[in-house]
Amino acid sequence: MNVEPQKNSIFKVIGASSLGTLIEWYDFYIFGSLATIIGSQLFPADAGASALINTLAIFAAGFIVRPFGALVFGRLGDLIGRKYTFLLTLVLMGGSTFLIGLIPSYSSIGYAAPILVLILRLIQGLALGGEYGGAATYVAEHAPANKRGFFTSWIQTTATGGLFLSLGIIVLTKNLLGAEDFAAWGWRVPFLLSILLVGVSIYIRMKMHESPMFTKLKTEGNISKNPLKESFSHKANFKMVLLALFGATMGQGVIWYTGQFYAQSFIENTCKVDFNDSRYILLWGIAFATPFFVIFGSWSDKVGRKWIMLTGMLLGIIFYRPIYQIFLDDTDVTKIEQKDIKEVSNPVVTKTLIENTSDSLITTTSQVTLLSGASFTKIQAHTKYADLSKPVSISPDAFKDKKLSTPVFWKFVFLIFFQILLVTMVYGPIAAFLVELFPTKIRYTSMSLPYHVGNGVFGGLVPFIATLIASFSGSTPLSGLWYPIGIAALSFVIGAIYLSNKKPDHGEADH
Repeated sequence: MNVEPQKNSIFKVIGASSLGTLIEWYDFYIFGSLATIIGSQLFPADAGASALINTLAIFAAGFIVRPFGALVFGRLGDLIGRKYTFLLTLVLMGGSTFLIGLIPSYSSIGYAAPILVLILRLIQGLALGGEYGGAATYVAEHAPANKRGFFTSWIQTTATGGLFLSLGIIVLTKNLLGAEDFAAWGWRVPFLLSILLVGVSIYIRMKMHESPMFTKLKTEGNISKNPLKESFSHKANFKMVLLALFGATMGQGVIWYTGQFYAQSFIENTCKVDFNDSRYILLWGIAFATPFFVIFGSWSDKVGRKWIMLTGMLLGIIFYRPIYQIFLDDTDVTKIEQKDIKEVSNPVVTKTLIENTSDSLITTTSQVTLLSGASFTKIQAHTKYADLSKPVSISPDAFKDKKLSTPVFWKFVFLIFFQILLVTMVYGPIAAFLVELFPTKIRYTSMSLPYHVGNGVFGGLVPFIATLIASFSGSTPLSGLWYPIGIAALSFVIGAIYLSNKKPDHGEADH
C-alpha cells in the first residue's frame, strides 16, 4: 500500500510542485506586468486612461473566476487525486498564455481582440483556482506535521518567484529588442516562451506519484463521494471555510497584491517612473524579501500561524499611506528649482492637426537631467486655433520616464522590500494554516475556495479597484489605498478575535 508513495522524497515533491506552480504564476502575472502596453494593443489609440482601466479589469477577471476553478478542480482533486488534477490545470494555464501571445491587436480585429483575451484570462483564472490548492495539499500531505509550515512555505515562494521571473524576462526582452519593437510586437515573446516552461514542468510532474494520504484513503475506500456537499453543507466545516476566508485569506490577499502589483502600477502609472527603473525596483525588492517566506513558514511551526499573519496585516494598515506618500514626494518634479538642473536637451517640437478641425496641437518635448543624476521627460503642449482671434490654449506641463537618482532608487527598493516582507508574513504560513483546518478527504475543495475568494477576488481586485477609486473626481492619488487598508483591517479584527493559534484537532486526526 505504501510502496508507491515512498518513492516520492519530500525534496522531489517540493521541486516538482514548486516548478509547476511557479510557471503557472509566471503565466498569470506577465499580463499584469504588461498592462499598460497590452492596453494600447487591445483598445483604440484614443482610449487614453480608460485603456489601462479596461485592461486591469480584464486582468481582474482572471481573479474573479478563481473560486469557480477552486470548486471544479478541488472536487476533481478530492475524487480522482491531486497529481492528475494539477497536471490538467498546468496544461490549461500554459495553453491559454501561449494563445494570448498570438491574438492580433485592436487595429487588426477590433473589439474581438479584448474579448478573446478576456476568454483566455478566464481560463487562466479557472486553472490557477485548481493549481494552488493541489500543490499545497500535495506537499503538505508528504510533510511531517511538525515541519508542515517549513515545507509548504516553499510553495508560497512560487507566487513571488513567478512574478520575479515574469519581470526578468520582460526587462530582458525589452532591452534586447528595444523599446519601439517591444511595444509593437516584442511584448508577445514572454507569453510565447511560457509553452517551453510548461512542457518541462509537465514532464517532471508526470513522473511523480500520488500523495500518500490520498492513496491511503483510496485504498481504504474512504474517498469523499461528494466533496462539495461535505465541504459546505456540514455546519462545522463551513464555519471553518468562512473563518479562513474572513479572518485570514481576505486580509492576506490585499497585502499580497498591494505590495507586489499595486506598488508597481502606482510607481509606473501614477509616479511616471521609467519602465526599466520601476521593474528593477520590484526585482530587487523581491530578491531580498523572498527568503522570508521560508523563514516565517518555518517559524510558524514553532509559534503558530495566527499572529505572524495578523502582524503582517497590521503593519500594512499602519504603513501603506506613509510609504506611498514617499513615492509621490520623491517623484514630484514640479518642486525642482533651476539650481537643481544640470542640463536640458534641445526641445523637439511637433505640430499635429487636430482631427476634424483646422486647429493644431503644438507639443514641445525636452529631456531634463538633474545634478543628482535623476532625469525626466518634460512635455509642454498648447493648442493653436485657426481662428487667430482665439487665444492659444496652454495645457499643464506633463512629465514621464522619470529616472531616479541612486539614493532614491535604493530608498524605493527598501520600501518595496518592506511591503513584500509583509507579504511573506501573511503568505508564508497560510498554506499550512489552511491544510490543517480541513480533513484529508475534502481538503483540496475546502481549502481552495476560501483561498481563492480571499486571495483571488479580494486581493486580485486591488490594482483595478484602487486605480478606479483614485481616478474619481476629487480623489487623491492615495485614495485607492483605502480599499486594501479597509479589507486588511476587517480581516485583522475577525482573525484576532476568532482564529486559534493552535492546530484544529479535527483536522489533525486525518493527518
